[in-house]
Amino acid sequence: MIAEWMLKIENYTGLSIALQQKLLYTLAVFALVYLLRVILLRIVFQSEMTIRLRYRWRKTTIYASSILFLLIAGRIWLDGISNLMTYMGLLSAGVAVALKHPIENMAGWWFILWKRPFEVGDRIQVGEQRGDVIDQRLMMFSLMEIGNWVDAEQSTGRVIHIPNGEVFRKTIANYHHGFRYIWNEIPVLITFESDWREADKILTEIVRKHSMNISEKATEDMERAAQKYLIFYQKLTPIVYTSAQDSGVLLTLRYLCDPRNRRGTEHKLWRHILAEFERHDNINLAYQTTRFYKATEESSPRPGSEPAAAVGTVEISDRDSKKI
Repeated sequence: MIAEWMLKIENYTGLSIALQQKLLYTLAVFALVYLLRVILLRIVFQSEMTIRLRYRWRKTTIYASSILFLLIAGRIWLDGISNLMTYMGLLSAGVAVALKHPIENMAGWWFILWKRPFEVGDRIQVGEQRGDVIDQRLMMFSLMEIGNWVDAEQSTGRVIHIPNGEVFRKTIANYHHGFRYIWNEIPVLITFESDWREADKILTEIVRKHSMNISEKATEDMERAAQKYLIFYQKLTPIVYTSAQDSGVLLTLRYLCDPRNRRGTEHKLWRHILAEFERHDNINLAYQTTRFYKATEESSPRPGSEPAAAVGTVEISDRDSKKI
């Protein structure tokens, strides 16, 4: 029955019986590999597992089934070549020139799987693009973008697709790989007339209260990271640095935080800082101001000389000013 149909197809289409058999075998192999993958996933997914683990199972089975299908299909269509290395050599030589960028992306995919500069779920920066890795594929990986027009590196809602070959051309920064925390700084500028020592004491107590727990976890995490990288810090506890600026005394809070919670920690710290400063009349936040003066009041005339004419500017409003 099948042979008769093949003869009819050969008469109508010109496809030889041998070619038709190879097509049928290829379709049968594809269906069998696909069915095996579906059955395996159903068996595995019956047990409770996280969303990330389910994603990894789906991706791994896709790659494994694709490789298995290509190997079997290659033997079907190239049955005269029994050596697998010869088959792979002919395949790579035929597409190397025409498919430069796709090959580069596949090489980048292998590099990502082998060296693991990042994984799904990590927050990374590739060149100027920053985001959380939400997908990895043969030709590209995808990021949920952060930053850009949104402050404090929060999500913009856009998905960025980056070719895998970019890992060879651009610098990759990983927020989580190795050491899982980042240093964050909050500048607090107070006036010169404020009691900066009291302000320093208040800020030190606030930042330690909010970040000492993370500092303890970071110490344990750093010990694990030091086994693989030359990472060491002499001090992981929060600190307040003091410096003098043009507009006042700058007190900078430096502390460790989770990369995804940087804005949340700033929010909590600033609310605590403002509430504490409100209770102290001798501490005032500094801001940019413009001062005006009268020359006759600011300088004394020389003995025996006539008083100098008043020169200066008095601010009347945001729009108007007049000379004195």
